[in-house]
Amino acid sequence: MSEALLRVESLEAGYGDVQILWGISLEAAPAAVTTLVGANGAGKTTTLRAVMGSIAPSKGRVWFAGEDVTALSPHAKTARGLVLVPEGRQLFAEMSVEENLEMGAFSVRARHRFADRLDQVYTLFPRLKERRRQKAGTFSGGEQQMLAIGRGLMSDPQLLIIDELSLGLAPVMVQLVVSRLNALKQTGLAILLVEQNVHLALALSHYAYVMAEGRPFAEGPSARIAAMPEIRQAYLGL
Repeated sequence: MSEALLRVESLEAGYGDVQILWGISLEAAPAAVTTLVGANGAGKTTTLRAVMGSIAPSKGRVWFAGEDVTALSPHAKTARGLVLVPEGRQLFAEMSVEENLEMGAFSVRARHRFADRLDQVYTLFPRLKERRRQKAGTFSGGEQQMLAIGRGLMSDPQLLIIDELSLGLAPVMVQLVVSRLNALKQTGLAILLVEQNVHLALALSHYAYVMAEGRPFAEGPSARIAAMPEIRQAYLGL
């Protein structure tokens, strides 16, 4: 991989006395899609919470754009361009599409590029522009995922982290969201995709990390990971 935009070193974290993560290390390169995969309960979301700062790691460091950001708040990390699209989307259901997008542009960095980013979001997701006055809570799951990604883009990310891209979506909506993510890849934005659907994640990404029970299991170019017999048997049903 090229020089890392995000570097996570030997991360350990958990909830109270229960340790979930045991020495997780990963890197996300500029202009590439990196994926973190594993079965439900492997610790993927906990990893993101520790990276973003919503839980404090007990050990390890998080580096972003050459800066040690381990102790920074989620707000401060987002303002630097480390942006999370959370699992479950967490939209403001009673707000309109456009109001939700405006909420993503809270930082000085993002406000300076508000018009450009809004144009990008509406170009990427024309459906959002068509329904920009509609309340987010009236949208389907796939439409809400588009809006959640759009809100993340409004934060002007250097690295966009997407937690469970396909969770709860009908197959036709998964195809639509994936097509838009592929379009986003072409812009050169760095993406870290955390996904339970291993087949989907490996197809979308350049480099992959596999977790099992809160520990690192394997890493490498996504095509090589997809060809590993243990991955094919455990995750791909082959």
